[in-house]
Amino acid sequence: MAGEALTSAEYIKHHLQNLTFGQHPDGTWGIAHGAEEAKEMGFWALHLDTLGFSIGLGVLFLFIFHRVAKNATAGIPGGLQNFAEWIVEFIEDSVKGSFSGRNPLVAPLAFTIFIWIFLMNFMDLIAIDFLPLLATQIGIPYLKVVPTTDPNATFGMALGVFLLILYYSFKIKGPGGFFAELAFQPFGKVGMPVNLLLEGVNLIAKPISLALRLFGNMYAGEMIFILIALMYSGGLVLGSFGGLLQIGWAIFHILIITLQAFIFMTLTIVYLDMAHQEHH
Repeated sequence: MAGEALTSAEYIKHHLQNLTFGQHPDGTWGIAHGAEEAKEMGFWALHLDTLGFSIGLGVLFLFIFHRVAKNATAGIPGGLQNFAEWIVEFIEDSVKGSFSGRNPLVAPLAFTIFIWIFLMNFMDLIAIDFLPLLATQIGIPYLKVVPTTDPNATFGMALGVFLLILYYSFKIKGPGGFFAELAFQPFGKVGMPVNLLLEGVNLIAKPISLALRLFGNMYAGEMIFILIALMYSGGLVLGSFGGLLQIGWAIFHILIITLQAFIFMTLTIVYLDMAHQEHH
């Protein structure tokens, strides 16, 4: 696919284009067949590939762990149960080490975030042309298979966490306590304008940092895979070198996809812990 009909620039643009569904300028609804058509659809257009893969992987995650829980045994556990128990213990240790409050929602939330993001990141290890090529065979013009390379997905998750931060900040501290934290920390009443500016920026930076960190790392990783794939059209020697690079980058990328899921989960726990703390 890298060298059959597309130039290098066209190949890169093709792999970075989402399967977008929305309203065309003439009022009809359909799938965009290019970046310009997708842009014309505006804010309310849907990225079908991002939605499909993220929801599908979420359902897969729920199915696997539901099956493990249903078939769990107190005797000698199987390999999948061992793995699930190890993941649960790992998440519990992370929550205990970063969350000082008492909230039964935090551990399940952290567990869901870690596994779901890991599965979405893991899609980056599938051969870059495999699924998009299959999609073109059935008439689907574009297909991005890694949901976390779409900022809409990462910002959606980050905003979900941000709403929880606001909810528990109001619930634990009350509206007055939450405002006092923004207005009077750390410089007291005299420094209220500075306090509001600093704490306001700090509050807004939380979802932005969550979203951009995950998106940036995964987008960069996917771009490297795309650039390596271009080497396959450069002849036997360059293609062989590209194959070695791809294997090396894929092995290293296993660490990246795991680390990014862990960082998103850990920051979520820390931010929720901050939302549960009261300043007197």
